[in-house]
Amino acid sequence: MTRHKAVFRGGSGEIVEKKSRFIAHVQSAESVDEAQEFIEETKKRYWDARHNCSAFSIGTEHPLTRCSDDGEPGGTAGKPILEVILGSGISNVVIVVTRYFGGTLLGTGGLVRAYTEAAKAGIAHAVIIEKIPGVRMVLEMEYTDLGKIQYILAQNHIVTEETEYTDRVTVHVIFPDDDKDKLGSLLTEGTGGRVRMREDGMVYYGKVEDDVIIFDGK
Repeated sequence: MTRHKAVFRGGSGEIVEKKSRFIAHVQSAESVDEAQEFIEETKKRYWDARHNCSAFSIGTEHPLTRCSDDGEPGGTAGKPILEVILGSGISNVVIVVTRYFGGTLLGTGGLVRAYTEAAKAGIAHAVIIEKIPGVRMVLEMEYTDLGKIQYILAQNHIVTEETEYTDRVTVHVIFPDDDKDKLGSLLTEGTGGRVRMREDGMVYYGKVEDDVIIFDGK
């Protein structure tokens, strides 16, 4: 699991270049099949357009990428869209740029610029989230240690999912995977070794505005 950007909510953006409309549609895709399905759906929806050019990137560490010019001159549409995707750092994403021809030829350079700017506009209108690898942790403690633990968690901006109050207190939290050992040491030292900690699985999590979103390992 690696930290990466992803599409939380898809979106569309549009530019106009010499009366040609370029409409970019951005969507998340966890597999090649999902990406291809979105491309086909977009082509059917915009069946009357001159071109529906596309690109996608699937995976995080060694992504699988493909692109299509869909009838535009080679290298003027799909490749620029793909370069925008790779430059954005977003993983598991597909972009289709629909072109309605306005009657004026744009030339190779003009097409590259138009498809590039359209893809950027599409991303700007989508909601992008940074997915952080995390470890679900279960913390068990005496009531007398709760205040100290809550202080340490707050100081380190730790996500708390749930707190259970019985004869002891059990707090369910998410540690950033990179800081797991450091946070464990802080809690152990802060309670004199009284807190009990156990791992409860890996997740991805991130923030959209002020809301914490948990992805359960996907």
